[in-house]
Amino acid sequence: MARGLENHVIICGYGIVGQKIAEQLSEHGVSFVVVDVDSRKVEELAERGYNVVAGDATRSSTLKLAGIMSARAIAIVLDDDAKNLFTVITARDMRKDVFIATRANDAFVREKLIEAGANRIVMPQITASKEIMKEISKKGSG
Repeated sequence: MARGLENHVIICGYGIVGQKIAEQLSEHGVSFVVVDVDSRKVEELAERGYNVVAGDATRSSTLKLAGIMSARAIAIVLDDDAKNLFTVITARDMRKDVFIATRANDAFVREKLIEAGANRIVMPQITASKEIMKEISKKGSG
């Protein structure tokens, strides 16, 4: 539950990407709330003292419980592009001014996420391939 939190970040999805975001936010002292549908993850996170909401991030009632009305940003990092898109639509409908960062696996979905109001879209496969190419280029030129 996100009672009393303000200017926090909502992390929708606690997979690998969501975990890394939570670690980074913790390291920087930024308060956050994790939203996930997996009751085991939610229970584990609550035991660790995390702010956590059990529920479907595509639903406005879940985002409301996570404190979207007072959040500074929302990171939508579910493993399903369609759910990411639907969550962006829901979040943008609820808050016109919240910063929305999300992920996409498909270029077509990326365009739809932009249309839906996402401020920043990361495509993990493209980001990873660019990083690998940069490293290969360094080794090849040295």
